[in-house]
Amino acid sequence: MNVRSEAPSDWQAITEVTTAAFLGAEHSGGNEAEIIVALRAAGHLAISLVATEDDGNIVGHIGFSPVLINGRDAGWFGLAPVSVSPDQQGHGIGKKLVEAGLAILAAQGAAGCVVLGNPAFYSRFGFVADPALWLDGVPPEYFQVLPFGELSFNGKVDFHPAFGPA
Repeated sequence: MNVRSEAPSDWQAITEVTTAAFLGAEHSGGNEAEIIVALRAAGHLAISLVATEDDGNIVGHIGFSPVLINGRDAGWFGLAPVSVSPDQQGHGIGKKLVEAGLAILAAQGAAGCVVLGNPAFYSRFGFVADPALWLDGVPPEYFQVLPFGELSFNGKVDFHPAFGPA
């Protein structure tokens, strides 16, 4: 399995993998593939990685986009969505995508990353719930942060409008 940046020729496969990965998922809005397309169109898909099998077949995707803290850019990013083909889930592909994306963010000097998701999964990468940053309307244990240095911000986090109403 290889992880690399997306190419325009990957866009259809990314949509298909994302749609399949979230089909019937408990907390899915059913619009995850549309979010990726909207972020890309708005120029807010800061990092977009694909996982491929040796034959080049795309089996996973992860995206990162800038988030605002208290209405301003503070160098933080949101991880979302991450998807793996249903027949490939449980083989470490999601883990490799998360690790690769976080490494790129850190190397680029990002202040940190936030994620809305399963605490048991994301805590293994260092994400923790921290009351200093919050997402309105979300149980605090499901909104987690990973600062790449000292957490020097306190406030409300907003994702790009592509994610839907806050």
